[in-house]
Amino acid sequence: REFIANAAHELRTPLTNLQGYLEALRDGVVPPTYETFESLHEEADRLVRLARSLDSLAEGDLASGPPALIDLDLAAAVVAAVDLARPGFERRGISVTCEVRAGLRARANPDHLSQVLANLLQNAVRYAPEGGRVTIAAARGPADVLVSVTNSGEGIPAADLPHVFERFYRVEKSRDRARGGAGIGLAIVKRLVELGGGSVGAESRDGLTRVWFSVPAS
Repeated sequence: REFIANAAHELRTPLTNLQGYLEALRDGVVPPTYETFESLHEEADRLVRLARSLDSLAEGDLASGPPALIDLDLAAAVVAAVDLARPGFERRGISVTCEVRAGLRARANPDHLSQVLANLLQNAVRYAPEGGRVTIAAARGPADVLVSVTNSGEGIPAADLPHVFERFYRVEKSRDRARGGAGIGLAIVKRLVELGGGSVGAESRDGLTRVWFSVPAS
């Protein structure tokens, strides 16, 4: 019941904004300018992202067993994810550094891995300041590979760190909503990583926030 209420609340905000813009356009209160249509597009895009996120959560919740894991080129998956996210970084002048050894391999579900990487990079784009920096790194341990995404920025208060992977949790609700966050992205990361036998974590200090996850090594 709480999940449904939270999901409805997240859907209500962009829908209300869209309704307001469309009514204003209909009544001639707001001119049909490029900026107006760009705002409409942003709200529609936000709804699409939210719907996809809810689908991902539902898929994880309904999974009847562990996902199929295959041996894959983790380094190539990271590079592909960074390339997809690069336009968002470039728009805000954020520098991206990739510290992943070529040929590094792991065992993971490729679709889940792509979703996890996309969510973490999207999170970094959202919270790094303009002109900030983001580093994605990976290192192999005895039994697993640890992948981390670190961004410069305001950081996360220590009291909030234990909760950042909870569904619909926000450090600052008004700030996150203004930046397009719904408090779902990291919950999806946690769910998908744990389905594949890995773990997640986050730390924030000295103006840097680091979110990491592990996957079984090949």
